[in-house]
Amino acid sequence: MIVYSICYVVSFLLARAGWYFPSGLALLGAALWLYWKDYRATGSLIHLRGLFCLGFAGGQGLSCMKLSRLAADWNWMTWLCFYAAVFSFYMAFSWIEGDRKSNMDAGAFARRLGRGKAGETLRFTGMSRERKRVAPDSGGLFLAIAGITLCSLAAFLLEAAVLGYVPFFVRGVPHAYSYFHITGVHYFTVSCVLVPPLTVLYFLGRNRRSGWKDWAVAFSAAVSLAIPVLCVSRFQLILAVGLSVLVYIAVVRRFRLAYAGALAAVMIPAYIVLTIARSHDVSYLNGIFEMKNSSMPIFITQPYMYVANNYDNFNCLVEQLPAHTFGLRMLFPLWALTGIKFLYPSLVSFPLYVTKEELTTVTLFYDAYYDFGIAGVILLAAVLGAVCGYLVKRLRTMENPAGYLFYAQMAMYMGLSFFTTWFSNPTTWFYFAATGAVWFCTESLRLGRR
Repeated sequence: MIVYSICYVVSFLLARAGWYFPSGLALLGAALWLYWKDYRATGSLIHLRGLFCLGFAGGQGLSCMKLSRLAADWNWMTWLCFYAAVFSFYMAFSWIEGDRKSNMDAGAFARRLGRGKAGETLRFTGMSRERKRVAPDSGGLFLAIAGITLCSLAAFLLEAAVLGYVPFFVRGVPHAYSYFHITGVHYFTVSCVLVPPLTVLYFLGRNRRSGWKDWAVAFSAAVSLAIPVLCVSRFQLILAVGLSVLVYIAVVRRFRLAYAGALAAVMIPAYIVLTIARSHDVSYLNGIFEMKNSSMPIFITQPYMYVANNYDNFNCLVEQLPAHTFGLRMLFPLWALTGIKFLYPSLVSFPLYVTKEELTTVTLFYDAYYDFGIAGVILLAAVLGAVCGYLVKRLRTMENPAGYLFYAQMAMYMGLSFFTTWFSNPTTWFYFAATGAVWFCTESLRLGRR
């Protein structure tokens, strides 16, 4: 944290002097250093603390560059909150994770296991010092994959029938996908994102081969990837593919550059197609983003703004919030999943402070500040750091395949900590609940066979 703290002060001073680009580079360098430090110590590409530092601190570095006219100089409290978030997360993680030397030993041990003998594919459930191979139970995974796919497909068909359209086939309506949901039903529709990572676990961990089950699982994965496309949801498609990659890395402990290249070759055209299907042309997006350099390519502008503007939205909150809400914002999943919000709309009727009406993505700590100010940011960061430290320790001895899905979800949320308030989003908790049901199913079958 010493290197990060020094770079943070330098970035702050450069920003105050109006040297925005060097200010951003200083924070980007610090974020890369923190990620590399954890990767070097553990050998894990998806170390949760490294991902959080890379995602949140690195995203702040991009935002500091202020390439859009929407960006403004940040309030001193904004700077303090962002530093407190990284510091609290880092310290809580370190305290739970324990001795660094033992972690380095575990990382070296995992790398030795990953190499194995020539021509041998090793599949382990964690950094187990006993070199024990424990394959996930394919029966439990098959039932989970089939059940989630059927529920998701049924919910999607119900929404299409009731609403009378499928977003992918609608033209000229930029926000058609936003209205494609029925309250309570849409949670089951988007649960399809859990099927591809479960499919990865099924094929990596099963002991027995069964032809018709293999084809059924592959078909389920194809259906589950088709649903986000038909809903024109770029985010759900990225989430499904991202979780699959993270699960693969968690089990195999490596990810070849050739795989990354092939994945990019598929995902980039899919992203472009979905953007066109949402009726978001270049002129429409450029008009919203208001970049200082109007000739900047849209494939750079769009991802940049989906990262950078979120920190400016947080600054808007700091400067414009008249009073804190003392837990009401972060308890939104409770109000939503129980239906209380329909009985008492005042519980959720709070304004969103953003730079522009169309740009509503925010950082992980937006609602925490909304509720309790900087104290909320520190507390949430510390809790998440402790949870992530615990998951990293458990990954070394993971036996239940659903445990990898829990880990992958946290890795996704930490890596995309710049994007939204994941833990005050009811869909996040619905995913956790569904994963918990998978864990219970596979654990019961695994213990029943002992």
